[in-house]
Formats: sequence, C-alpha cells, structure tokens
Amino acid sequence: MGAIGSNSWFLGIDMGTGSCKSVVIDENARILGFGVGDYSSSGVQTRWREQDPDAMLEGMIRSAKAAISQSGVDGKGCAGVSLGSALHGILAVDKSDNPLTGVITWADDRASLQARKVKETFDTRSLYQQTGCPSHWMYPLYKLIWLREIRPEIFHKARRFISAKEFVVKRLVGDYAVDYSLAAGSGLLNAHTLTWNEDALNLIGIGAERLSELCRPFETFHGINPDLAGAIGISPNTPFVMGSSDAANSNLGAGAIHEWQSTCMIGTSGAFRIISSKPILDKRARSWCYVIDETRWLVGGAINNGGVALSWLQNMLNLRLPALSEPTELSFDDLVQMASQVDAGAQGVVCLPFFAGERSPNWNLNARAMFFGLTLLHDARHMARALLEGVAFRMRSISDVLCEISGDIRQIRASGGFTHSPVWVQIVADALGREMVVPEYGETSSLGAAFWAMLGTGALPSIGRIGELVKLAETYRPNRDNAAIYDKEFEIYNRLYDAVSPCFDALSELHKS
Repeated sequence: MGAIGSNSWFLGIDMGTGSCKSVVIDENARILGFGVGDYSSSGVQTRWREQDPDAMLEGMIRSAKAAISQSGVDGKGCAGVSLGSALHGILAVDKSDNPLTGVITWADDRASLQARKVKETFDTRSLYQQTGCPSHWMYPLYKLIWLREIRPEIFHKARRFISAKEFVVKRLVGDYAVDYSLAAGSGLLNAHTLTWNEDALNLIGIGAERLSELCRPFETFHGINPDLAGAIGISPNTPFVMGSSDAANSNLGAGAIHEWQSTCMIGTSGAFRIISSKPILDKRARSWCYVIDETRWLVGGAINNGGVALSWLQNMLNLRLPALSEPTELSFDDLVQMASQVDAGAQGVVCLPFFAGERSPNWNLNARAMFFGLTLLHDARHMARALLEGVAFRMRSISDVLCEISGDIRQIRASGGFTHSPVWVQIVADALGREMVVPEYGETSSLGAAFWAMLGTGALPSIGRIGELVKLAETYRPNRDNAAIYDKEFEIYNRLYDAVSPCFDALSELHKS
C-alpha cells in the first residue's frame, strides 16, 4: 500500500439510476460504513424517463453523509473520494451551467425513431467499429439527435451536453470533466483513439467544445467546493479522483479484473461483462466495448429485464379486484420460494422475459414477453420458475457471445440483487453451466469507486492488486443434471425467439402510438 496515514479512509460513491449508494473503506478495503440516498424522478410518461439533476446531487450528499456517519470515522481523515455513475444519461445545460433538461436516462426511448433513421441512412457498422456502441436509442448520440429535431430551442441554447456525473463533478471541483468509460457509453467516443469521434459529432451537428474534457480515471483534483464538502462531512482539501462508470466499477468491486473473469450482474436490469487488454468488437455488433483507460476496455452486453420481470409477476399475482377479498401480498422472496418448488425446466414452460424490450444481443426494441407451453396443469409456481430461467437464458445469450469473441471465461463473479437469492444464483449457474462466485460485499459499484480513490491517491499501487482485497462469500457450482436440461431448453428458447420475432415487429407496427 502507499504512504497514507493509518487513520485514513476512502469514500466511494455510486450514483445509480434509482438511488445513490456510498461506502467508506479503510486501507485494507474493510467496509466501515454504507449509506443510501434516494432521489425523485421527474419523468412520469410511459415512453420516457428524466431525473432532476439537483435531486441527484442532493441524494449523493445524503448517501455519502450517511456512510460516513455509520462508519464513525473522522471526516478530516478522508484520504480520497471517487464518484461513479450510471451509463447512457445526458442533459443539456446553458452558458450559466443551469439545466435545460432533466437527466435523460438510458430507459428513455423517445429517440427510437431517430436511431432507426440513422440505421437506414448511415453506415452504423462503421460507427460501431469506431465507438464500440451498437445502433440503439439508449445511447446519448441518438438522444441528442432527437433533441435537435424535436426540441431545437433547447438544443441550440445548450452550451454543453453532459451526464449526471459531470453535473455533480462540476459542482464539486469546478470543472467539466468526464472519464473515458462514461464518455464511451455515450456513443460519442472513439474506442481506439480515446478522443471524441468526429463521425458521431457530425451526425448530431455539434463540436467537441460542447462536451466535457476527457480524463483518465486516475485523474485527481485537489480542492472540493467547501459548501458541498461540509454538507458531505469531509475536508475541502480531500483529493477527488475522477473514477469510472458504475459498470466498470462493478467489475472492480467484484474483483473481476482479469480477462478470464467476468461479472454477471442481475438487479432491476442485468449485464455480463469482462475487462479486456484490447478493444474487442463483434462483427455482428451483438456486444458493446467501452474504454476504461489506455490499457483496459469493458466488453459485454446488457439486458432490460432482470428483477423488473419478477416484479411484473409479483404485481400480477398481487392484483386487487374490488369483487374479491384482499389477497395475501407476495414478496420477491415468496416468488423465488415458489419457483424452488418446481424442477428445472418448469415442466415444459418457457418464458421469453422481454417485458421491457431487449438490448443485447439482438437490440430489438419491439421484443415482447411471453410464456410458452402453459397447460391446465401449470400454476404460478411454474411461471415463476420459467421467468427466472428466462432471465438466466438472457445472460447465457450474452455469455455465449463473449466466449465466442474473447475466448474462454473461466470464472464468473455474481453481483446485484439476485445474489440475495441462492435459488436464483443456482439457476443462473446451471443455465450458464459455469461456476459462479459471490463476493462478500454485494454493493460492488460503490466499492469499485472507492478503489479508484485508493488508486488515484497512490494508496493502491495497481488495479492488479484489487483481487487481493475482494473477499469472497460463496461458490455455486452447476448441477450437472439441471445443466443438461438447460442446454436443451436453451435451444428451444432460441428457436422460439426466432419463430416469434417477426410478430414482435408486426405488433409494434399495428399498435404504434
């Protein structure tokens, strides 16, 4: 370790889409305190999601303050702080740094038409090879085209287009700066040159001066806004380390730092990722590739439907009808317990869990959910089991792509809310046919942010040392009998997807709003 005082500690902050989470750790990565800060979302329309950047800043402060309070440490002892943030968000600010929009999150699909037009008129395959971002409306590239076409008065008034993290960094240290990973997730960064991509900027019609300065994740700023430092409970002289995105931080926090290690994250949504020593791009653009620093790239895929799919079933089963007596409320744990009462394969029920459309590997916005194979012999237990298996098959779809383009993945580290359910973790391990390891500390993105604070201040000499600091809790090995069933079921799952895909597009066309 570096020459940091024995009473020093580090603060890692993770600004997610739904809330902000912070962790305080010591020099040996022992967890001293944890805090959560919620923030309200201003978008209530079904087709878009925007969040109030000032509310996100306040949530960040509450989260960090709570973590420090719980840890009982002296605020003056903070040796470094770093901030991670969710990918694919964008907002416009004017020349006085005031927001002109909310933070338009990844879930906002208002740019779907613009993405479709670009795909029809531009060589998006070339754009993917440059930026590592498949053609999809979730990327800020297409959201800015939408803003230019639909809200031109805002587009032209905007001095800059930034993420939620950049909004907070500006208020913390006074500069507009963005790390490579977050910039890469915008669709505007060249994955090879680590500069803003000219073709992407030309598509939007802006110059690089309307974006932030690109920074390495190790970049350290000295001097935090005294008012904000005081609100958090740290010294204004605390070093602020730029850090990375929540996705890259999750890999670090899980200790998945080698090319043969991956992370399988299932929360509300889900993702499967590896860290590579070179950019890896798929000829069919099924995966994405985001820069972390000059020698590392985050390669993977993401799904829309993780816990949100289980939440749909929960809400369906808890549906209240005036003519019926009040039903018993089923929790997530209840549903997983119900699923555990059914054998692998859900007695012939297969679920395509596309309740919120699809991202990797097919990037089909029109994809819809379905249960196939239901009979009078099936009940909610079979649906719950099939749904959990369907989400596991979504992760296998991405895992197979990564193994194909990057080589064998020997270890998978699990993170996200699903790690609290041994049944679900075992289902995923069986479906992937691979060993899964669960880290002791589940909030891997905030822990990864804290690691950047250590790296930027010299308390941790290299990323390669992170593996020594991450403690592991449990190992799940695939059940051979269940894995064999899932191998056959996965073939049926893929055939079913291919068979009904034309119907997705037809239904979408029929019910266009």
